[in-house]
Amino acid sequence: MGGMTVETILGRMFIDGNWERGERERFRVVNPANGQQVGDAPIASDEDVARAIDAASRAFRGWSGLPAEDRSKYLHAIADEVMNQIDDLARMVTLEQGKPYNEARAEVKYGADFWRWYAEEARRVYGEIVPAPRGRRIAVIKQPTGVTAAITPWNFPSSMVSRKLAPALAAGNTVILKPAEQTPLSAVLLFEIFEKVGLPEGVANLVTGRPEHIGGILMNDFRVRHVTFTGSTEVGLLLAKQAAAQLKRVSLELGGHAPIIVFADADLDLAVEQILASKLRNMGQACISANRLLVEGPIAEDFHSKLASRLESLRIGDGSVDGVQVGPVIDEQSFNKISSQVDEAKNEGAHILVGGERWLGSTEGYFYRPTLVTEVTPAMRLFREETFGPVLASTVFHSEQEAILLANDCTYGLASYLFTPDIDKATRVSEALEFGVVGINNALPMAAQAPWGGWKLSGVGREGGHWGIDEFLETKYLSIGVTEQTR
Repeated sequence: MGGMTVETILGRMFIDGNWERGERERFRVVNPANGQQVGDAPIASDEDVARAIDAASRAFRGWSGLPAEDRSKYLHAIADEVMNQIDDLARMVTLEQGKPYNEARAEVKYGADFWRWYAEEARRVYGEIVPAPRGRRIAVIKQPTGVTAAITPWNFPSSMVSRKLAPALAAGNTVILKPAEQTPLSAVLLFEIFEKVGLPEGVANLVTGRPEHIGGILMNDFRVRHVTFTGSTEVGLLLAKQAAAQLKRVSLELGGHAPIIVFADADLDLAVEQILASKLRNMGQACISANRLLVEGPIAEDFHSKLASRLESLRIGDGSVDGVQVGPVIDEQSFNKISSQVDEAKNEGAHILVGGERWLGSTEGYFYRPTLVTEVTPAMRLFREETFGPVLASTVFHSEQEAILLANDCTYGLASYLFTPDIDKATRVSEALEFGVVGINNALPMAAQAPWGGWKLSGVGREGGHWGIDEFLETKYLSIGVTEQTR
């Protein structure tokens, strides 16, 4: 494919079925691989956000009143068009976010899976008839929650929009999307698809700009009844507090600090390849990335050697160049956080087996070498805090119970992984792990049809499968008086 070139993209907002073209203050969007400007996007004013809420509120009655079959057709059309434009969408992800092109393409395909899945799930929002006392009938129906605010992260700028908007729209809600300021242009391309397939005016609205400002308006407007957010635990806790004032529904996918347990009987080659796929997907900038390696003592040296060899063989560089496997992290702040955690662990006695420094092949991008740190103790910040970068921190354990205790010694509870061919051991350990997702001999558990979400400070609610559409539905009980006929 070679290196990508692109003209500067003019980002726009989409409100009530129209692209906003008026004069506004704008912010730059920068490629983290080289520091060059990819484009820019407008900073929404109070009036812009208020108009988006007005539009979503007006559109709600008509959209929620459509037969599910009709909403399904729109979602199928979006899925088709995403796949038709997959190359352009993937290029934009690489340009504004940095991940290798093939990985960006896989992300866009993953997003299309959600449009397709929820196009069908829209037709399966079932009610119930419950046995009732004489003279009554009890019916239970489900209805959409209302106007939904979706706030999405920069690490998966295309698929996270799809994962939130597809079930919201399938359920009959209208939405206002606020994408991350680092990566708004992928969302613009998706909204161009919404316009192309004829999504009715006001059903989906896009605002860009300062998160605190936009979020404050969304959270203070009572018409916004549901907020779905993926991002840091700190911001998620703040949104939950703000939502409590109006009892808005919240769905939160927050931080993670995934342990990955490698038992002595594991297939080490399989474990190495799966760990690399998990850790280096998006340069470790994923809340489900393997972070804390827990390796059983007898195989630790051999396992570390295999893993180090593979880490050293990876090709680093601009994600738009053919063959690159590891791209840059998103910005200087992220780079500095990674560096400080690794440097601090080294000063406290940990051993850097591979990496631990800036990649010198580029002086412009935020490239950190894939890193393996051994002899990490639970007292180190590297063990306790999410790194969000291409760093693996390894700790040796000596018993099954110790592995479980080390894995659960964490305030997060999103994803966890274990490797063993022993089904009894795998069952015991997976049931003991305090995480919403457990991968057994598999560190890539993503699937549109599965429930995704965390325990503890990793959030509330689930995305994916039929559980994902339930987040966007209210339950209503109908108590019906009936006249009993004489038999």
